[in-house]
Amino acid sequence: MRAIGIILTGGKNQTLHELTNNRILAAMPIAGCYRAIDFSLSNMTDSGIKKVAIITQYNSRALLEHLGSSKWWDFGRKQGGMFIYSPNRSPNSNFWYRGTADAIYQNIDYLKNSHEPYAIISSGNIICKVDYNKILEYHVDKRADITIVCKDKKDEIDDLRRFGIVEIDDDNRIINFEEKPLEPQGTIISTGIYVVRRRLLIELLEEILEQERYDIVNDIIIRYRKKKKIYAYMHNEYFNSIANIESYYKCNMDFLDPNNIKYFFRNFPYVSSKVQDEPPAKYNSGSVISNSLISGGCIINGKVNNSILFRKVFIGKNTFINNSIILDGAYIDNNCCIENSIVNTDTVIGDDCTYIDRGNIKIIVNREFKYM
Repeated sequence: MRAIGIILTGGKNQTLHELTNNRILAAMPIAGCYRAIDFSLSNMTDSGIKKVAIITQYNSRALLEHLGSSKWWDFGRKQGGMFIYSPNRSPNSNFWYRGTADAIYQNIDYLKNSHEPYAIISSGNIICKVDYNKILEYHVDKRADITIVCKDKKDEIDDLRRFGIVEIDDDNRIINFEEKPLEPQGTIISTGIYVVRRRLLIELLEEILEQERYDIVNDIIIRYRKKKKIYAYMHNEYFNSIANIESYYKCNMDFLDPNNIKYFFRNFPYVSSKVQDEPPAKYNSGSVISNSLISGGCIINGKVNNSILFRKVFIGKNTFINNSIILDGAYIDNNCCIENSIVNTDTVIGDDCTYIDRGNIKIIVNREFKYM
């Protein structure tokens, strides 16, 4: 494909509380054995993009461990490949990334040393499947300067205030863009995926950085929406982004729908991830599983309903897990009841513990929980 990829993994995020103490949003576990960034990486490689930059800064150790080998996404190649960039403080640059545009600008050599005519920018915390070849064809046909992948959320229950809201004309040209408004006036959202000519991106970055502007949305999209031809490409399939506890919980629970499992993991092209090689889950006598995802390495002695268990989770005897997400390595002992909860990685819950509140989502961390 005639494009290079850029994946922005985001900065500090506190809306997921303890869940992001040791990882950024792009490294959040999804659907049993995946990470959020797997979806963006798979979209790139499945579309034939052979060169991808991952730009990260805050709390990135878990992400770097996950990306330790690029072969899982077919980026282990002589030409192109995966490049990971973090802030490089030096006598010439003494700043951390000050925004999304600044993050790309501080690594502008990646753009200048490439030869592909287009750049595709994606967030690392979005959950979707897109074909960038179709988007690029649309971008060329429209003779657009920038194309933004958008989705109409009118038939979905979601908090539109966490998205950029787009207004378009009859030709899908963007005539207004409001970033995370308190009172959204529309239902068409930006997914955080952009297609732009590589040389134009370099010019725009150099221009706004001279004026000490650092953000893609506010300082390029909104500021240039009338001067440049910015179009919306409508994405009509599944889309979600991880931004808070509610969106993270909903995103995972959506994968209990067999149609979503088939769409992402059984219909070609598939979403790829790092292979961990755990043994198959073990279901001991007395275990009962219904409408749940159980990952490798789990040992189940109790009952699990409408829940997702990530790798190496232990469920004791007479323990009931309902409407919950249990992250990697959690240990839940005997005679427990966990409902409407997210149990954090490596949390240990002893015998006879009960966490039930049908009106809230709890985060459980080492026997302590926080209401959301």
